[in-house]
Amino acid sequence: MWRVLVTDEMRLGEVKNGDIRLDYKPNMPREEILRVIAGYDALITRSRTQVDAALLEAGKNLKVVGRGGVGVDNVDLEAASRRGILVVNVPEANTRSAAELAWALLLAAARGVVDSDRKIREGVWDRKYLGLELDRKTIGIVGLGRIGGQVARFARAFNMRVLAYDPYIPRTRAETLGVELLDDLPDVLRQCHFLTVHTPLNEETRGLIGRRELYLLPKGAVVVNAARGGIIDEKALIEVLGEGHLFAAGLDVFELEPPNVEHPLVQHPKVTHTAHLGANTFEAQDRVGEAVLERVIETLQGNLAYALNTGFDPEGLQMFQGWLPLGEALGKLLPQITQGRPQALEVTFYGDFEKNPDPIASAVAKGLLGSVLEEGAVNLVSARPLLRDRGIPLSTRHVEQPKDYLQVIEVALETDRETRKARGAVLGGKPRIVGIDSQHVEVVPEGFMLICINRDQPGVVGKVGTLLGDSGVNIAGMQLGRDNPGGHALFVLGVDQRPGEAVLEALRGLDVLERVDLAEL
Repeated sequence: MWRVLVTDEMRLGEVKNGDIRLDYKPNMPREEILRVIAGYDALITRSRTQVDAALLEAGKNLKVVGRGGVGVDNVDLEAASRRGILVVNVPEANTRSAAELAWALLLAAARGVVDSDRKIREGVWDRKYLGLELDRKTIGIVGLGRIGGQVARFARAFNMRVLAYDPYIPRTRAETLGVELLDDLPDVLRQCHFLTVHTPLNEETRGLIGRRELYLLPKGAVVVNAARGGIIDEKALIEVLGEGHLFAAGLDVFELEPPNVEHPLVQHPKVTHTAHLGANTFEAQDRVGEAVLERVIETLQGNLAYALNTGFDPEGLQMFQGWLPLGEALGKLLPQITQGRPQALEVTFYGDFEKNPDPIASAVAKGLLGSVLEEGAVNLVSARPLLRDRGIPLSTRHVEQPKDYLQVIEVALETDRETRKARGAVLGGKPRIVGIDSQHVEVVPEGFMLICINRDQPGVVGKVGTLLGDSGVNIAGMQLGRDNPGGHALFVLGVDQRPGEAVLEALRGLDVLERVDLAEL
């Protein structure tokens, strides 16, 4: 008899397996969970319960943790792996509900449903309002993951042309969905009458749609955000709506939730709102609860197909503590300095590694995907399947002959425009980047870094330093590398703050530099 404890609210459906004893105790205090968890084989939660190392240690008989929903950011996956506890989730359960809500907001905004409803309640019968049709119009989708892909499928039923921007999705997926995938966001914005965003919120996507982007849309466009507050700049949206450039907007999310009742977007007659209801349907909640319970039971019975943290030797994970963050840093670095759409990723291990270094390759994949997926949606185990889902093959090879150091990892990222490489080693227990392309450098992988390529000649660093100093950008450190005197050189500048676009353009305009890339680690 398996004992399963449920500590958060969810709709689990019927337990049809006679070998399961289910204790449903939503909103159980942490102290009580810690007191009773030793008596259970499995734990099922949503986001409220923090399944950290202390709780996992208290669960002496725990075999499975089930997370109802997408992310597993409240579950310590490495601690679970070290204790042999498997973790499962149900990331696909709310896809359709979220996509349908985006369309509900789009249609309501296009036809003035909320404003008309309000007027009728006030006794005003206004039949002069003119809305927008969708037939043969163009919809732009920013983020073509599970939800964005479902939005695209719905668009075809409305006889719409579908454009998308997602630099981490292969063209084959877009073609399967009947979507035109463009390489530049401005090219999408200039052509779409309706815009909907479906990306996670991170440093790359925060404020992604600002005043400039909103004005790139044709006059009279409709904008929808049913993803995360902050992807569309709220201040810019208020201004552009007030200036009459946009027809309407639909919002399920705000930067700060719940928003103040006096918030200008809350009070704006051209904005349709819902209260972050993307996953709030009976069907989605039933799917989440039923699916996570089913997966927990199957995992208890030995089916490991849904487990997020299988395949790693706990002792190996412990041994690679310095290498895992290095692999993640290299995976994060390369897409920031490589132009084009990722096509393939290769990880080469040089030297003698006592344990199978395969987890380091997973850390590289995690680093590459971590900046484009929702926080908690990618981890050491899920990274490689997620990479495969995006049509990006990851290959590994092992060369026993050392390269510069006793142990080195080299990561090569191939895109549809170029291939770039970065190498790293763990020195004194600390991760270091020890090479970029053919050049040797030694850099701590942290903070903002300017990677500059130039012809090896006097005065280059001085001109760059003067420009940065005049722009108020402080240089924290510098590393130089070159292939031979007078040949190509590369230098890395660590800076204390992110240089603005104007500074980057000025750097790229210097005649002494061939290329400048900015990375944040």
